[in-house]
Amino acid sequence: MQIEALSVAGAFVVTPRQFPDDRGVFLESFRGDRLAEFLGHRPDIVQTNVSVSSRGTVRGIHYADVPPGQGKYVTALTGSLVDYVVDIRVGSPTFGRWEAVTLDAVDRRAVYLSEGLGHAFCALEDGTTAMYLCTATYNPSGEHGIHPLDPELGLTLPDGITPILSARDDAAPSLAEATTSGLLPTDAGCAAWARTLAQRAN
Repeated sequence: MQIEALSVAGAFVVTPRQFPDDRGVFLESFRGDRLAEFLGHRPDIVQTNVSVSSRGTVRGIHYADVPPGQGKYVTALTGSLVDYVVDIRVGSPTFGRWEAVTLDAVDRRAVYLSEGLGHAFCALEDGTTAMYLCTATYNPSGEHGIHPLDPELGLTLPDGITPILSARDDAAPSLAEATTSGLLPTDAGCAAWARTLAQRAN
C-alpha cells in the first residue's frame, strides 16, 4: 500500500497493492495503522456510508463542524468518479485550493480527508458506487455545504458531464458566502483538534 500526501494538507491518496490470480483479485483496501503514520493517530472509523450515483451526479461540497468534524476515507466499489478535496479552513495557506483524484474499480485508489476539509465527487458512470469510512456519525445540525459549481472555487468537471445536483447542494452558498457566515472551520481549530486526536491515541 502506497500513501502519498496531496497538496492540501491533511489529504492523502492511497494506492493499494493488488494480487490478481485466476480467481479474481485480493487487496487490502484500508489500513488504519498505515494512515496513523501520516496522521499522528489512527482514524476511529464509526460509520460507513454507501452511495450509488448515475453519470454526472455531483455530491458536495460537504463539510462538518470541527470539533468533531468528519474524516472520510473514500473509495469507488463500482464504476468511477472524480473525487475533490477542497481546503475550506479559514487561515490555511491553501485556503480555496482543491485537488482532484480519479477513483475507480481498476486501480482501486482511495482518498483520505482529515476533519475540516471539504469533499465532493462527480460520478463518471451510471451505477457508480462510492463507499465512505467516516470518523464521526452523521450530525444534521453540524453538517454544511458549499455550492460545487461556485465559480470562485472553479472545480473542473470532466468533459462531457452535465452536472446533476440535489436540491440541497444546489441551494448551498458560495465559498465567499460561507466564509462571511462564520461557519467554516479554521486552520488553527483543525490543527488543535488534530493534536487532541493524537494525544488520545497515546
